[in-house]
Amino acid sequence: MGLSMTVLAVLALYLLQLFLQETSRFGFDLGGIVGNRDRLPPLSVYAGRLERAKDNMREALPLFLGLAMLSLVRPEVPELARQGALFFLVARVLYVPAYLSGVPLLRSVLWLSGIAGLLMMGWPILAG
Repeated sequence: MGLSMTVLAVLALYLLQLFLQETSRFGFDLGGIVGNRDRLPPLSVYAGRLERAKDNMREALPLFLGLAMLSLVRPEVPELARQGALFFLVARVLYVPAYLSGVPLLRSVLWLSGIAGLLMMGWPILAG
């Protein structure tokens, strides 16, 4: 998978996380989902986990996008950057169900794997 497609897949994952988090908060209450949200219902355990997973992705997304754009403007995308982006994507896809399941060590290992993917993307930029 090319870097551009990986970037699109990461953005699609983020949109999915937004959708999952909001629907888990409101369930199938369409009025709550499309309303002004003046009175938010309390978060269930799973809705809270999905919200924290989404917030974590929101924190990592600017780093991922910045590194991806720096790689894409080069005459040729470094293979390590492409692999790092894919590694990040796979780690983040697995991170969501791991966080939802409540298995702390698994979630942490997957988070670190995502960071490793970011480091793989950044290394060719730093190495010049």
